[in-house]
Amino acid sequence: MSSAFAATDIGAIVKTYAEIGHAKYEDSLITAKALDKAIDTLIANPSEDTLKAARDAWIKARVPYQQTEAYRFGNPIVDDWEGKVNAWPLDEGLIDYVDKSYGTESDENEQYTLNVIANPKFTIGGKEIDATKITPELLSGTLQEAGGSESNVATGYHAIEFLLWGQDLNGTGPGAGARSYTDYDVKNCTNGHCDRRAEYLKAASSLLVSDLDYMVKQWTPEGEAAKAVLADPKKGIVAMLTGMGSLSYGELAGERMKLGVLLHDPEEEHDCFSDNTYNSHLNDAVGIAEVYRGAYTRIDGSKVSGPSLSDLVKEKDAALDTEMKTKLGHTLDAMHAMAKRGETVEAYDQMIGEGNKDGNAVVQAAIDGLVDQTKSIQRVISALDLGQIELEGSDSLDNPNAVFQ
Repeated sequence: MSSAFAATDIGAIVKTYAEIGHAKYEDSLITAKALDKAIDTLIANPSEDTLKAARDAWIKARVPYQQTEAYRFGNPIVDDWEGKVNAWPLDEGLIDYVDKSYGTESDENEQYTLNVIANPKFTIGGKEIDATKITPELLSGTLQEAGGSESNVATGYHAIEFLLWGQDLNGTGPGAGARSYTDYDVKNCTNGHCDRRAEYLKAASSLLVSDLDYMVKQWTPEGEAAKAVLADPKKGIVAMLTGMGSLSYGELAGERMKLGVLLHDPEEEHDCFSDNTYNSHLNDAVGIAEVYRGAYTRIDGSKVSGPSLSDLVKEKDAALDTEMKTKLGHTLDAMHAMAKRGETVEAYDQMIGEGNKDGNAVVQAAIDGLVDQTKSIQRVISALDLGQIELEGSDSLDNPNAVFQ
């Protein structure tokens, strides 16, 4: 064992990490169940109020889930599962009707306009599919990544988001998706197939609940994800820093944020139907900081905390610990400024629009914070003698010219 760990109980630090992971996934499950209940109410009694309540429940459900994303990259069990619940972007024509501006075909995706809701029978890869009844099994076993296309996202938060909001057809102008509650009203149905649309929405919501329930179990003390990090605490520390660094740099700063700024493309928006992206990015950054600080406030207000990475780094190099916490704080300040702009001035897709100097600058400040804190994460890795840890990269940051090729 490295001398860096001589006096600090790294097993206790990893135990805190596992306990916080369990709490976050449990909060994600609780809020997904509340969303599922709101969806039941919408389907039973479609109205502007019940649609709004379901949308509000979806936005609340995003908060704890996004804070779990720092558990990706360093934990294979999470990585193998994550695409079921948070894959994006999606080709929404797979699921439901789309505007004419969407087009009719894609060179990369044969199911680009399949429209499962309108078509109870169709063919994928030469195989005839009976989708007379839309079930969670149909979504996860047949439609998710159908034909080998990653853009065929049939399950998870974003499929549900699309079914609640509909397409955002505003480009970099104001406004989110504007699906009407009458898309679920079988007595006064708009856009056809309201019964099947409700069936798809319920199947996706039920599947989200069951997928999150699975991950909660993985982070109980007897769960495979928890046991994997607790069995070898040094590997657990590596997992923590891998998740922090990869989410900070390649995933969030690069793929989710810098790419959109470079292209000024409203489609490069994580929660693109609801215009909730600024909140999702903020909660990713919150989750990164929580891994380092070893503390999480649950949705009921209770706190989960314990020995932390910060404690370990402080023992080794107090100045580096101060640097790390300061950088995390600067990033959170920039993210909160972006979120405030999102709530009071303009949505994220407007911020990244071409010619929006002020909006671009607000997003860039958050990107800069993430990149800067990643440098300190790398210094922490070096100080703890953890060897070479491969962090996720991104062409958007490492080779921007490749983005335009």
